[in-house]
Amino acid sequence: MKKLLLLFLLAPFAASAQLLDTFADGNFTQNPAWTGDGASFQVNAQQLQSNGPAVTGTTLQLVTPSQAAAGGTTWEFWANLRLATSSGNYADVWLTSEQADLKATGNRGYFVRLGGTADEVALFRKDASGSPVYVVNGADGTLASTTSNLVRVRVTRSAQDVWTLERDLAGTTTYVREGTATDATLQRGAYFGVQLTYSSANSRAFYFDDFRVADTAAPAPHTVTVVATRQLDVLFNEAVTTQAASSYRLVAAGAPSVASAQRDAANPALVHLTLTADLPVGTTTLEIRNITDLYGNTAAGPLTVSFQNNGFAAAPTSNQVLITEIFADETPTVGLPTAEYLEIHNPSATAVLDLTGVRLLKAGSTSSPAVFPAGAVLLPGEYAVVCGSTRTAQFTSFGKVFGLTNFPSLTNSGDQLLLRGRTGQTLFEVNYSDTWYKDSRKKEGGWSLELVDTSNPCAGIENWMASTDASGGTPGRTNAARATNPDRTAPLLQRALALNASTIRLFFGEKLDSTASANPALYTLAPAISGVRVAPVGPDFRSVDLLLSAPLQPNQPLTVAVSAATDCVGNAAGPTTSATFALPVPVAAGDVVLNEILFNPRTSAVDFVELLNRSTKYLDVQGWQLGAEKPDGTTDQNLVNSSPHVLAPGQLLLLTTRPDVVRSQYPTSAEPATFLQMAGFPTYPDDAGIVVLHDAQGRLLDRYAYAEEHHLKLLDDLNGVSLERIRAEGPSTASNFHSAASAVGYATPGRHNSQQQEDPSGGKLFSIAPEVFTPDEDGQQDFTTLNYSLDSPGYAASVTVYDAQGRIARRLVRNETLATAGFFQWDGLTDRGQKAAIGYYVLLIELFKPNSGEKHQYKKTVVLGTRF
Repeated sequence: MKKLLLLFLLAPFAASAQLLDTFADGNFTQNPAWTGDGASFQVNAQQLQSNGPAVTGTTLQLVTPSQAAAGGTTWEFWANLRLATSSGNYADVWLTSEQADLKATGNRGYFVRLGGTADEVALFRKDASGSPVYVVNGADGTLASTTSNLVRVRVTRSAQDVWTLERDLAGTTTYVREGTATDATLQRGAYFGVQLTYSSANSRAFYFDDFRVADTAAPAPHTVTVVATRQLDVLFNEAVTTQAASSYRLVAAGAPSVASAQRDAANPALVHLTLTADLPVGTTTLEIRNITDLYGNTAAGPLTVSFQNNGFAAAPTSNQVLITEIFADETPTVGLPTAEYLEIHNPSATAVLDLTGVRLLKAGSTSSPAVFPAGAVLLPGEYAVVCGSTRTAQFTSFGKVFGLTNFPSLTNSGDQLLLRGRTGQTLFEVNYSDTWYKDSRKKEGGWSLELVDTSNPCAGIENWMASTDASGGTPGRTNAARATNPDRTAPLLQRALALNASTIRLFFGEKLDSTASANPALYTLAPAISGVRVAPVGPDFRSVDLLLSAPLQPNQPLTVAVSAATDCVGNAAGPTTSATFALPVPVAAGDVVLNEILFNPRTSAVDFVELLNRSTKYLDVQGWQLGAEKPDGTTDQNLVNSSPHVLAPGQLLLLTTRPDVVRSQYPTSAEPATFLQMAGFPTYPDDAGIVVLHDAQGRLLDRYAYAEEHHLKLLDDLNGVSLERIRAEGPSTASNFHSAASAVGYATPGRHNSQQQEDPSGGKLFSIAPEVFTPDEDGQQDFTTLNYSLDSPGYAASVTVYDAQGRIARRLVRNETLATAGFFQWDGLTDRGQKAAIGYYVLLIELFKPNSGEKHQYKKTVVLGTRF
């Protein structure tokens, strides 16, 4: 048979016409020209045969230009694989490929695989990333011979993008259907080719013949995009040749005529129309006649496409395009497609947004961003679904869909998502968490998170919730959770931090207007420092850096005041807010102590540990480790914070993995501003354990061996009750800790301890404080302390509590060696663990020096009372 190349184009596209190649002329180098690994192929008996190196793992390719890819195309070929197909021996016949190098990273196209692990004839699609995916999965074991796998294959793609795969194992044209599927993912191609993979014994075992590519369908318009006031782009489903302005007419009142039609130099399926006047606002219909594709198929028409012109599309600025719905956990299925998606929204009533080049990414990710394609437009008030390029078909029924390559995987527990403009500016940021569902059932999957009030785009958890729609979400339309939830609160300065000697970072409670917050006049330092520059910190703009011209001195406090700070929705601060800070200095053992510990939380709650800076230093906790010491002396440790975080003198710091849970458990006794969230937390047993704190160099700062016996014996339920430090300067021992008061909810995370006590000794040898106490766990005089201040070391003591009748109530201390100052605690319990009766009690103190035999006795009276 002779070789034909049917030409229906001018010279620039001559190589792209319909293809028929039977290799009857004995070569593959001309009419048409095949390129690639030419030295590894030959024509043998008018068939194309592989002739590559006999090396296992070899991959060969041969391609020829062919732009047929859209609906209405038929591909046929004959093949014989004279080998046993396997995972290392198969052939891929590329019906359409975007690149001449079939193996190139990022290449896209469709191919038929002959053989492989499944010994099948199957149709695949290859996207820019990831492994090929099935379009039509052929029956396994179809090519089962070890010596001759003869097959003729036909693939058709209809105008509606329905693919049909057929094969004839006799090599004739009595085809058997393998299957059909709809796939409109790729509309363009540039090459047809074969790609072979084989082991050493099969280098000459591949034979091909009768390659035929035929496009019999006329072109059809796909979309019309308003590019400018006098510019339209018409995208067809395949490459076209017609460039006559007379083929296009606008049908609308006052519509201008078409002055010229110019095919795009890079994409011959795209035609640029220039109009004689401005396009009217509203709906317009484009009428198209006599359009011819590359293969001579002509659509006489008229073909019509309606489009909307709401004005010239402009690139969005900050908060002009919003993420309004997040579907991160698609299983178990409730009613939505089993695929992750985001919903974006244009809240403007007039602006048309050009999303071309807008990037979607996760903060901190090294992966390539997902980029919106040219022509991506979001109309006023419009919603659109954004998903992975392979998931587009699952969402087409919901309206406009942008299927993006490199769509980020959405973490179920939370992620920080960014939309960035072409120039890199942040357009929108959201740092969602699974706590935003506010519904433990919906949090488990199948439900989307929805933005409540689109006019309040900068808020976090307070403006998001789980969808209330029965299907699990509302992709592409107004959120079911939508309600009025405005932000009327001005931003407040939460804290200031000296990152280094020349940079101060200011932290605010909400997102700022990045432009307004860059004004140096808003910030005042005392003592004053001149030449301060301001740099708002993205991507969420909740903080601002002050860059100093002169270095800070260590541990010298300064105050920064902020006036008229403006958040991202325009709320401006009223009164000036301020914060004190200093450049931190090194920490020493004992500077920071364990102040409160919750090791036995309530059901569904979490542990926490509270630290107290009892020094006069400003200390940076970056790199510190909170740990649990094991019985063998080893320690399981978790990083407190990976970034700078400074504790001021006297400041508390509440450490936990879930601040939101702690706040919900103790809503009236928690101070959120002192909370610091840790990524992981040591495991503290409910009965007893050892809490340790180390600095960034691994030096021990404090250690406390707790036990449930340290709690007040009168408590029936210890779940959710913390142990609080009594005196800041006291030791980290059992005698200096007590159960938190019931009056504060049994814990005070981030607040001063309910059982906190100042040293009342006042220089006396022994003193009682308070002299009347009421052990009822209400946080008011729940225990009494016997305080001592001795003239020299070396003393030991025994303390016995007697009631008014002289009976022993409690042996409080037995022969205990004393420091020069300290205290003993009596919680009002007897030696039997029962609450002592109301009345007067005498504390007999026997003080002696073992070395010298010196002895002294003292008596102190205390009253155990009750409240009426």
